[in-house]
Amino acid sequence: MKKLLIIVALLALTVGAGAQSLEKMNWFNEPESWQIDGDRLIMDVTPKSDYWRISHYGFTVDDAPFYYAEYGGEFEAKVKITGDYKVRFDQAGMMIRLDHENYIKTGIEFVDGKYNLSTVVTHTTSDWSVIALDRPVDSIWIKAVRRLDAVEIFYSFDDKEYFMMRNAWVEANHPVRIGMFAACPDGNGFRATFSNFKVTHLPDKVRTQWLENNAE
Repeated sequence: MKKLLIIVALLALTVGAGAQSLEKMNWFNEPESWQIDGDRLIMDVTPKSDYWRISHYGFTVDDAPFYYAEYGGEFEAKVKITGDYKVRFDQAGMMIRLDHENYIKTGIEFVDGKYNLSTVVTHTTSDWSVIALDRPVDSIWIKAVRRLDAVEIFYSFDDKEYFMMRNAWVEANHPVRIGMFAACPDGNGFRATFSNFKVTHLPDKVRTQWLENNAE
């Protein structure tokens, strides 16, 4: 009996190894309605909410829902994103955030009746880059790889073939909050679903090189 219990415990540890527990993450701007269903986070996005700082539009907002965990060092993060987008600027995706003046948000955004792959990089002021899609899509996958002082952002339609959409600077050796966000600047809200969110630790490149150069 004792051996059986040990085997069951080991199996449980194996199954859970490397996976993120959604229940243990944190809210910034918690929406009025949300739920966790297995590996899925489902949120009703707060109306008239967004993330943006100053440039082009002349306003600063920092009030959209963001569900995150905090990580230091280098990592790869990935998530599947599905949304019931309705009006201009409805958006959902992944956010990497140092503070209110320094963050990256990336995912899909509904603009002028079209689906766009969208990335906003903010360092004091925000910039915005888009890749227009030629058709609506049910879901996309976003992957972000943080190495040294940069984050490489990739997208996929099938979680198999990934394409780079942005390389952005981020302060090295600074903890970040990373997770799932959605915003609805111009509408009355919509439903966004995120699944299979995972953050994988990557060995620090500089430390790894030092160890190799100073091997005993």
